[in-house]
Amino acid sequence: MKAMIFAAGLGTRLKPLTDRMPKALVPVCGRPLLSHVIGRLKAAGYDDIVINVHHYADMIEDYVRSNGDFGVRIRFSDERALLLDTGGGILYARPLLEGEGRFLVHNVDILSDVDFRWLENSVRPDSVATLLVSERKTSRYLLFDRDMRMTGWTNVSTGQVRSPYPPGASSSMFSAKYAFSGIHILSDAVFPFLEEYARRAVAGTGEQENRPDATIGPVRFSITDFYIGMCSSMTVRGVVPSSLDIVDVGKPGALAEAERLVL
Repeated sequence: MKAMIFAAGLGTRLKPLTDRMPKALVPVCGRPLLSHVIGRLKAAGYDDIVINVHHYADMIEDYVRSNGDFGVRIRFSDERALLLDTGGGILYARPLLEGEGRFLVHNVDILSDVDFRWLENSVRPDSVATLLVSERKTSRYLLFDRDMRMTGWTNVSTGQVRSPYPPGASSSMFSAKYAFSGIHILSDAVFPFLEEYARRAVAGTGEQENRPDATIGPVRFSITDFYIGMCSSMTVRGVVPSSLDIVDVGKPGALAEAERLVL
């Protein structure tokens, strides 16, 4: 089973710790975040893991190799030349991720008690992306219809709503809002949509002719922006566990909460 861990970020929210190490190696209960995430994935049966690297990339690679790749197959998607954000990072790692029909994506700074096997079993056949979501309190939420198909995004602090659907769409299309966990399962069918989105992004900058046969290089974009922009063209669904203990360790002051969860 394949998985990708996002470990390339600068970790600016964890400064000054990340002035001297990548956020993937920030310790929680004496072990780096990356070790916790790999251990959970391995226990759930993921044995082919891709890790993207940029900030202190050598330290991450050395750490993984010094631990014997944790007894699974680990490969690196090298973003040293250009940090590609989450959506661009998945598209860039396509050669490493395709081949088994689907793969899981996990932020390195997210710790949770999610049952990964339950999550895998929750994937519906028509879903291109399946997002683990919850009723966790935040200012930004994903919007879903009654069938838990994603329809947009909102910032409840500002009242901003983003959706590919028109403002007059039926209220049933925006019947629920949930917080995204940073854990999701993608079908290999996502890659043509990612390519289309990246092509539009490049065309919008005027750097490339908008031709279907034109080739594009690495493109930086957010996976959340991709989901918001493409959720009317492909099926993106949310799944809500009966309970979920989750900590975003990238947030200031969250290390103590992460240690509580791990212990």
